[in-house]
Amino acid sequence: MTSILSLVPLQVIDSFLLNYNIGQVILFFFLLALMAGIFRRSGKITAIIVMLFGLIFLLTPSSLAPIHYQYLGIALLVTGPIMYTSTNR
Repeated sequence: MTSILSLVPLQVIDSFLLNYNIGQVILFFFLLALMAGIFRRSGKITAIIVMLFGLIFLLTPSSLAPIHYQYLGIALLVTGPIMYTSTNR
């Protein structure tokens, strides 16, 4: 009886996560990390986060995420170094 009750939350989480692909999950974590970098008020950290997630988006296999996430990775890899060189701190 207790083993069935302990699996119920896992089934709910699993049914919730099946609606999303890996690109959407990476995008969610990118937005969380971006907010943390902005909260720290450090342009260099924010630029490094942008470059890192750009690389992650670009290296994600197209079988796991739609192709537009790879295009987002290319755009982030272009904007990251520009942000890094244009910021003071």
